[in-house]
Amino acid sequence: MTKLIIDAAKDNIFLMIISNNTIYSVTHENSKTNYEKLIILVNDLLKKKNIKFNDIKLIYINRGPGSFAGIRNSLSIVKAIHITKKIDYYCFSFDDFKGEVDIKYENIPNLCDKFEIKKNLINPIYLS
Repeated sequence: MTKLIIDAAKDNIFLMIISNNTIYSVTHENSKTNYEKLIILVNDLLKKKNIKFNDIKLIYINRGPGSFAGIRNSLSIVKAIHITKKIDYYCFSFDDFKGEVDIKYENIPNLCDKFEIKKNLINPIYLS
């Protein structure tokens, strides 16, 4: 099962694809320009790794706390993907994983299961 992780809430935009036992990741500068072209960055990563949107079965997205612009844009993109491609998503926060130490992005899908993060629920946490 192929999964996409998007984190635009932090200092860098982070994208990860987990496909079977293979992991691909890329980071981009946290900038207004990159926020506005986030879907292009996702498409570029998919193309580079020869993966199609139809191959993605789940998306995991960081809902914050963090950058308002990054969270807003990434949530909008994931919601649009959900509507057009019927791909389910999980909105997580690292704060959701209480008691876990040294959390790695590749563990996010298992942690969302473990902590029973609800599917297709958006509840952003913005820094003020």
